[in-house]
Amino acid sequence: MPELSVVVPVFNEQGNIPPLLAEIAAALRGRVDFEIVYVDDASRDESLERLTEARAAYPELRVLRHAAQSGQSTAIRTGVKAARGAWIATLDGDGQNDPADIPRLLAMRDASPPQIKLFAGWRVERKDSGSKRWASKWANAIRSRLLRDDTPDTGCGIKLFEREAFLDLPYFDHMHRYLPALMQRAGWQVKSVPVNHRPRGTGTSKYNNLNRALVGIADLRGVAWLIRRSRRTAVEEL
Repeated sequence: MPELSVVVPVFNEQGNIPPLLAEIAAALRGRVDFEIVYVDDASRDESLERLTEARAAYPELRVLRHAAQSGQSTAIRTGVKAARGAWIATLDGDGQNDPADIPRLLAMRDASPPQIKLFAGWRVERKDSGSKRWASKWANAIRSRLLRDDTPDTGCGIKLFEREAFLDLPYFDHMHRYLPALMQRAGWQVKSVPVNHRPRGTGTSKYNNLNRALVGIADLRGVAWLIRRSRRTAVEEL
């Protein structure tokens, strides 16, 4: 069984698949026993063809496909459920996350106490448009004030977390943006780690500032409610 499963959700990312696969393999081969789980969210371009072709060069690659487009959170959860590794690393499929950061996250995990179940990437120098950086800055400030999750960048796609802890969290659409708060609600600790961030290689973003804001308002209220209603206690076996 692999120690690590790298989960990558994609929707219409045909041009970014070959270079990102090459980078993942270069970063991890010889360092850790791993698998790569790509989840194609019913792409309408040639993403699925690129993935099936790539299996000949990457024996670590597994390919899953949604019958209907279901969104990034569902694709991540699909990949995590299918994963065989005890720990999961996630990457956005657009190539803006750097797979070379995964060994650094693993080293941070090995040097940290077991109570930390999520190592969240922190894009200190973002390579996005000015409007997207401005919108994210305000969204992060509002989220941090409301949820008190002490995390500067919850939207970063590169994360390392324990599979079992993730699957124990409540599931809802867009939950991937609230993993730090949800992990803390479950009683675990979170550490933010500065990571590299790059411009998108090919293709176009699947989000805009307006739809993120509209969805985010409802999500924030829902996560805040979950946190208020949570109850935790230690358990002893007699």
